[in-house]
Amino acid sequence: MVSCRRLSIGVLFLCPLSAENPAKFFQGHQGCFTLLDESREHHIRFNPARCATRVSPWSTFKIPNSLISLELGIVRDASEITKWDGVVRARPQWNRDQTLASAFAVSALWYYQRLARETGEQRMREYIHKIGYGNEDTSGGIDRFWLGSSLKISADEQVNFLHRLLRGRLPFSDRTISILKEIMIVSKADDAVLRGKTGMGGPDNARLNWFVGYLESGRRRYIFATNIQAANITDPLTARHISEQILHELKLF
Repeated sequence: MVSCRRLSIGVLFLCPLSAENPAKFFQGHQGCFTLLDESREHHIRFNPARCATRVSPWSTFKIPNSLISLELGIVRDASEITKWDGVVRARPQWNRDQTLASAFAVSALWYYQRLARETGEQRMREYIHKIGYGNEDTSGGIDRFWLGSSLKISADEQVNFLHRLLRGRLPFSDRTISILKEIMIVSKADDAVLRGKTGMGGPDNARLNWFVGYLESGRRRYIFATNIQAANITDPLTARHISEQILHELKLF
């Protein structure tokens, strides 16, 4: 029998993901989901061992990269335009001028690599240490360390990082956090707002796909992270779709 925990408001229940759910949400592939209900400081997890396993953050690192660049004044706000460097890349939406908001939305790698280079190795290393991001290893190169290289973070740590950020426990101003919150919005429904960032990378036979973010519904906030690793994942929204399905299953969104 599945035991459920009642949330602090209303009659909504959080139930642990049951044994049949891996096939339902992850289609038998290696993956995990972890969620923190902040109002109760209560976690639920699917595949706890994998939730604790560090892997490359890939484009989910655009969350701290944005924060650091805003805090240092490398980018002034979400609408400041950065000129495209003219290099034609595989994704057409990258091949144009970008703002912080547009680059975050289309996951423009060249834009964020430029921000990292302008931050510089020393300042980046110091910030990653101050915010306690994963294994804090930026040795893989200033514009590559989060791309299947030295930096690793677990799904549990992704949730913990966002929890500390949203509680004001990290060295970022209210203005910086407010800008990040705005560019992270992916969907709205009634009084619910879903924010997050996808990430994808790795070899074709073991492609890793991330979705990291949080859901605000009324006065409640749920922080989550999902990753899935399988051969030939080509849809960068795979982990996002899984996350949304689980949130709907839990009647949170």
